[in-house]
Amino acid sequence: MTLVKICGLMQPKHVQVAVDSGADAIGFVFAPSRREVTIEQAAELATLIPSSVLKIGVFVDASKEQLQRTFKEVPLDFIQYHGDESPEFIREVGLPSIKALAIRNEEDAKRAALYEVDYFLFDTPGVEYKGGSGRTFDWSLLEDTGVSREQTILAGGLHAENVQEAIEQVNPHMVDVSSGVEINKQKDEERIRTFIHIAKGRSEQDANYRN
Repeated sequence: MTLVKICGLMQPKHVQVAVDSGADAIGFVFAPSRREVTIEQAAELATLIPSSVLKIGVFVDASKEQLQRTFKEVPLDFIQYHGDESPEFIREVGLPSIKALAIRNEEDAKRAALYEVDYFLFDTPGVEYKGGSGRTFDWSLLEDTGVSREQTILAGGLHAENVQEAIEQVNPHMVDVSSGVEINKQKDEERIRTFIHIAKGRSEQDANYRN
């Protein structure tokens, strides 16, 4: 079964509904963004997350010191590199890692071969900030990346209406959503629940039971 990551959470009620609905990972953004949180805020939210749910920190060109401090103090399970970090830098930091790649064409997808990381997150190029734009990209570009299904995280424009199709086409290890579970740029509890239930292929009866 494909795992689900809900990213950009800032409020306890949204963390709680994601965990209760079966999210496998929670993402905290530590880079310039309207969803940015501090180490202290993330550490407080992390107390609501059981050890069975991954805590992933999203960073853009952060220093080694910032990464290691945040990883320890929240604490986090993975660092998600969303900037121009080099393979050498990621190796030097030495923490469990996810490298995000913005996909415009086949060459972007093939850049994965340069990195030695635990997972790759394939996303659309950012607009206002580095990171996703809330739009999808051509998923067929991932057919020849050399990245295994077990290392693939799919992001970019996913929502309840297209996540099932995305999973069927790409068969990723995990799907990642942020704006797709928002209304007016704010996380919405019902959209979080619905996305998770659909991504995991649960019936409506199951979803109602979990609610």
